[in-house]
Amino acid sequence: MKRLLPAPLLSAALFAIWLVLNETANPGHVVLGIVLGVAIPWLAAPLRPLAVRIRRPATVLRLGAAVFHDVIASNLAVAWGVVTGSRAPRAAFVAIPLELRDPNGLAALAIITTVVPGTVWSELAPDRSAVLLHVFDLDDEATFVAHYKSRYERPLREIFE
Repeated sequence: MKRLLPAPLLSAALFAIWLVLNETANPGHVVLGIVLGVAIPWLAAPLRPLAVRIRRPATVLRLGAAVFHDVIASNLAVAWGVVTGSRAPRAAFVAIPLELRDPNGLAALAIITTVVPGTVWSELAPDRSAVLLHVFDLDDEATFVAHYKSRYERPLREIFE
């Protein structure tokens, strides 16, 4: 059954969305919805990410709390800098060497980096050995790299590797 329907919930959702978007349940649309609901997940199955195996659930909670804190703190810092205009930000590109190799962990790291205001994931090295970030306001590159690796990369390595 898994071969025919690699993602049964996705198939059901696609079928339902097809009918809702077409605002009809006539037989032609029902058949087309079934075909799309089966064909799209089946054709896209090779593109699905690898199965995730989380090794340390408690670390997930600590990382989530750290990211939540950093998002709030960064938002306030960026907003304060914009409102007061006290000094011009020192934007820079920073290359960070990576030890994390798991594709799911790298995806999580990219999301975390993009969610935290003031940082943008710019490029991943082809061999996945480094990431290039654009940092909105950088005081000290070495301190930033150490903070990034300890705050985000190390917990993700514990979770995924």
